[in-house]
Order: sequence, then C-alpha cells, then structure tokens
Amino acid sequence: MVRARFSRSEKIIIASIAAGCFLLHLVTNLTGAYGFFRDELYYIACSDHLAWGYVDQPPFSLFVLKLSRILLGDSLTAIRIVPVLMHAATIVVTAMMVKEMNGQRFAIFIACLAVALSPIHLGMSLIYSMNSIDIFLWAFAIYIIIRIINTEYQSLWIWLGIVLGIGLLNKISFLFLGAGIFVGLIITNRQYFTTRGPYVAGGIATLVFLPYVIWNIIHDFAHLEFIHNASSGKYSSLNAFSFLKDQLLFLNPLSTPLWIAGLLALFLFEPLKKYRIIAFIYMTAFAILLLNKTSKGEYLAPAYASLFAAAAVIAEQKLSVNYLAWVRYAYPALLIITSGFLVPMVLPVLSVDRYISYSKIIGIEPSSSEGKTLSDLPQFYADMFGWEEKARDVASVYNTLSEAEKADCAIVSSNYGRCGAIDFFGEQYGLPKSIGTHNNYWIWGPRNYTGAIVIILGGTLEDHVNDFKSVTLADVSTCTYCMPYENNVNIFIARGLKYKLKDVWIHEKHYD
Repeated sequence: MVRARFSRSEKIIIASIAAGCFLLHLVTNLTGAYGFFRDELYYIACSDHLAWGYVDQPPFSLFVLKLSRILLGDSLTAIRIVPVLMHAATIVVTAMMVKEMNGQRFAIFIACLAVALSPIHLGMSLIYSMNSIDIFLWAFAIYIIIRIINTEYQSLWIWLGIVLGIGLLNKISFLFLGAGIFVGLIITNRQYFTTRGPYVAGGIATLVFLPYVIWNIIHDFAHLEFIHNASSGKYSSLNAFSFLKDQLLFLNPLSTPLWIAGLLALFLFEPLKKYRIIAFIYMTAFAILLLNKTSKGEYLAPAYASLFAAAAVIAEQKLSVNYLAWVRYAYPALLIITSGFLVPMVLPVLSVDRYISYSKIIGIEPSSSEGKTLSDLPQFYADMFGWEEKARDVASVYNTLSEAEKADCAIVSSNYGRCGAIDFFGEQYGLPKSIGTHNNYWIWGPRNYTGAIVIILGGTLEDHVNDFKSVTLADVSTCTYCMPYENNVNIFIARGLKYKLKDVWIHEKHYD
C-alpha cells in the first residue's frame, strides 16, 4: 500500500492547526509573566553534566536540551522551543495516522483539533521536560505500526526499533508502549512473530536503551531507588480514583466521548478492526498504570492521539448523513469554546491575579500531585516563582564574606530546585555553582569543598547546629506566589564542619 497523500485542503488544515498551536505557546512564553519551572532549572543543570544516565530519568531529553541551548540560548522562550515544536509535530503525526486509516478532511480536522486543544497536551508542551518528546514518540511509534499493518514493509520494523529505543532513552514509561505492542501483536497480529520484524525491532530498541541500563548498574540501580522512594513518598497520596478522574479532566471532558468512541470503534467499526492493536496498546498501558495505584494521570497522555485519530475516522463516516451533518459544526465549536475556558489552567495566558480570580469564579481549587500544601496557585504554576529571588538573596549573604572566604565557600541545599536556581541565576550575581544532596546533585558530589565555610539554603538552625562549629542565620528568602514551602527559606552561614565533607556526603543521599 502506497503512503496516503494529503490533499491541498488537508495540508492547509494541518498547517493551520499546528501553526496556531505553535503561536499560542510562543506568545505565552514571550510574555514572561511566569518564570522558569522548578524542573527546568534542574534539567538545565543536568544538561551541563551530560552523561548516559540520571537518577530520575534517562539522558535523551537532556542531550536535546544541550543542543537546543547551544543553538538558541538560555532565555525562557528558547528553552521552551523544543516542547512547542513537539506539540506541533504530534499534531502532524496525528493527521498522518488519520490518513493511514483512510480518514479525509473532516477526520483530520477533528483529530488535530482534539490534540491541539487537549489541556494535558498544552500543559505538557509549556515547559521543557522529557514529556513533550515522549508524547510525540508514542504517536510516531503507533503511526509506524499502522504503516506496518497497511504495507507489510519489513524495513519499517527497523524504524520502529529505533523509535522505541529513543523513546526508552527519553522516558522509562515508554516500556508501557512496548508492553502494549507485545500484547497487541499476540492478540491481533501474531503472524508477525513468524517474521524477523518484531525481533529486529526489539533488538534495536534494547541496544539503543542499553547505555542507560549500564549506567544504572554502575550507579547501584539509582533509577529504581528513585521510583521506589517517589512512589512511597511524594506520590503516595495518589490512588486509582485520582488516576481515573484525571483521564476525564486532563483531556477536556468534552473530548471524552471522542476518545471513548475511538477505543470502541477499533473493535466494532469494520474499517478500523485491523488496527485493533492500538486499542490493546491503550488498554495495556491503562491497566499497568491503574494497578500501580500511585500513577499520575498524565502518564497515559501519550496514548490518546491515536484514539483521537481512530475516533475522527468513524466520526467522519457516521456524521456524513444529512440529519447528523450539524454535529460536524457543533461539536468542534463546543470543543473550542470549552477549551478556551480551560486554557488558563494549563497555559499562563492570564496574569497571576487574574488567574486566581478566574479559578475561583469557575470553581477549580489549586491542586498538587505531590500532596503539598498550596496557597492560591496550583503547584504547576507556583513552581514557576521564587527561584531568582533565592539566588539574589544567597548572593546578598555571599557578598558579606571576605574574598578568602568566598574562594572556599560551598553553597548547598537538599532541594534540586534551589540548587538549580543558584546554578542558573547565580551566574549574574557572581555565585559559584551549588552542591546538593538531591537526585543527581548528590552524584555530582561536593567537588573540592572542605566544609570550612558553607552557605546553606534551607532547613532550621537545629538541623545544622550539631554539624558545624558555628551556624548563623544570615537571611530569610521570601517570594510571592511560590509554593508555601519555598517561602521564608532560611539562609545560614555555617563554619567549621566537624567531619570531612566527602565522608559525610555518602550518608546525605536523597533520591525522590
């Protein structure tokens, strides 16, 4: 089967939606009303320490970030160009899936619109992380599977293996896609196991992913320790109900009938039955995450583009009769209107004060997936505030030291957000790079510092006084709109560590 070609009008639809999505993100980031997200500062630090692995993630997204920084710089807009491009690319791949399933203009329009306006897709593409890349790679892998079904080209298995390998090297949860493909092939296309294709794909994926496996072996399976600690700690408040609820809220409640229709159509609609593997991929990932009990709802987000594609194909077919033609106009209009109400919850298009007022009007309470105490903002937004203030306040304390003291002064925290803030914003204030005990900061170690003089960001006097000959509270860093536990953070000057810093370090590891 020859690759399906888009008509001129279909290309205009795809380009318009993808470009509109890109511009929405770009304008939002250019306003700069909200700052860098906590994790972005950590990822920037990680990209300055390139390796084949990290405590909390595989390395691919960080290599991409490093390349992006070299080419575009470190402005907020530049750092976020990659996730914006990934969202636009996911829209294009969704259209390609629709076309492979014989969808035409309306199907392409509704599927691309659903992916473009989905709150979780918008939110995941706002900040730099591995998530926007993950969503794109899921969609692209499923597109390749559809092409394999349509064409039987054996060379496509090589491409599938490469995408699966890169996906794993980007985010471990890509294993859920791999599990879904395996289950789906056994149930719907087991004849492929008589060919070399699945084994070639699996072998390539394993080879591409192998460096991260080796890194974990060398580092005492750090990622497994991280997952265990996160599941039993900051994500312990999550449960199966919250996971199910999120599937409705994260995708816009009005898009729920669409993806459910897509799931059912893969079993019941004759032209789509040969693509049932897509349904089994979704159901396998869904079951794994649901049984895990502490899964965040967003983990399943990458699976929905393919369901939107299938749903769009059946919608185009079933809504072609005259008495249902009005739905072709009414449903997209409702999707756009409701998405307009939800966009401020995932993109900072409103000022902080207006957002707080808006969220109260529509009755949405601030939320945190980590069970943290909140103020007026959800954690997603609150974690974009307070970071430069911390660097500025630490710099104020640092500049009270003599030049000799500065030369031997370590700046330390047990929180990678605070360490990342010192590293990123501290340069303009003349600060040295920080050291920390959280995730990869612990692996990077205390460098050559002796502990003779230390500026500690965080904790209480009681936390530190027994470890040093003297500890002085030098300042308190405050911030507006930040997470409550990031406000009123103590800054101490500690002198004369009673032990060798390198000996103490091994007991300070904090993975979560």
